[in-house]
Amino acid sequence: MSKTPVQSAAAAGPSSPIETAATAVAPPSAAASRFAERFAPSPQPAARTYPDPAMETLKPPVKADPKLANAWKTKSGSELTEEELLAMPDSEYMNDKQLDFFRARLSALKEDLLSNAGETTEHLREDTSIVPDPADRATIEEEHALELRTRDRERKLLKKISQSLARIDAGDYGYCDETGEPIGLGRLLARPTATLSLEAQQRRELKQKMFGD
Repeated sequence: MSKTPVQSAAAAGPSSPIETAATAVAPPSAAASRFAERFAPSPQPAARTYPDPAMETLKPPVKADPKLANAWKTKSGSELTEEELLAMPDSEYMNDKQLDFFRARLSALKEDLLSNAGETTEHLREDTSIVPDPADRATIEEEHALELRTRDRERKLLKKISQSLARIDAGDYGYCDETGEPIGLGRLLARPTATLSLEAQQRRELKQKMFGD
């Protein structure tokens, strides 16, 4: 009587040592483990989230030091520190001392820019033709071009400073051109030439991105 395939396999007995070794799963070697760890794909970083520009208006106001609340009463505006300025009550917004503070800051910035412009003029008067090496001469000319671009930006800033000083004299400084609302001491300290509140500035930038105007 012929044997069935199952019976034949059972009669064959256990697998040979070679077959057993081939079917067994060998543990990875130390070298293989290090290789796998080194070249394994790195985990994907978490998606970066960007703050909504509109949410910047919801930031808590800067906490004023109560110890400095009355310091402004005994000092002139130009002598006030930023901390003392921020500690002043809201009812004193853009009073004479605050206007004096920003007038002094704008005037100092204007003098600094004018001084830098004078130094640039003297530097640009240097004759590059006397430099024998063409590579050195090209480097100097490139530096001059960079200085000219910097001075052009400073020239535009000087114009804004002059306009801000005129706004102080007219009593319009510190208030938004579009809404008439206070721009805020924090924004003016960071950008003394600001003419728009943060919200109005964000709206203008959004329109420029949308319409390219």
